[in-house]
Amino acid sequence: MANLLSNGAERHVVLVAPEVHWNTGNIGRTCLGAHAHLHLIKPLGFSLDSRQVRRAGLDYWEKVSLRIWDDVDRFLSEMSPRKEEMALFSKNGKHPFWTMPGPERLFLIFGSETRGLPESLVSEYREMSFYIPISDEIRCLNLSTAVGIALYESLRHLFI
Repeated sequence: MANLLSNGAERHVVLVAPEVHWNTGNIGRTCLGAHAHLHLIKPLGFSLDSRQVRRAGLDYWEKVSLRIWDDVDRFLSEMSPRKEEMALFSKNGKHPFWTMPGPERLFLIFGSETRGLPESLVSEYREMSFYIPISDEIRCLNLSTAVGIALYESLRHLFI
């Protein structure tokens, strides 16, 4: 399974205002491994020139399919995802992650490590919001862990 998306499917991981450089580096590496695109929506809590981002992404960072956006509205306007092509992740999402859709093109959207997604975005796409169940022992999963779970679950839909 060297080329996961050789069938023409597209996966896009979207991070809205990420704050932690090593999470973003790890997510970039995961995106590269899954042939997914990475979109970062400002403000960023770090510099993309930082050694930490590159270290977390190792020597793969330059190969990541990366786009930087000034804001969510510009991203939505230019990428034009249909509602059924969106999966927003929040601990208050409406559906468990294993019920997310499996269209050819899918945008997996995550918020910042401390604030999550803007409530206005979650409200607008409430029917397309998902959660990853966790125990009451923790507040949330690490962002890069959550992205990995969601991204590979979305790929599973392409192969079953």
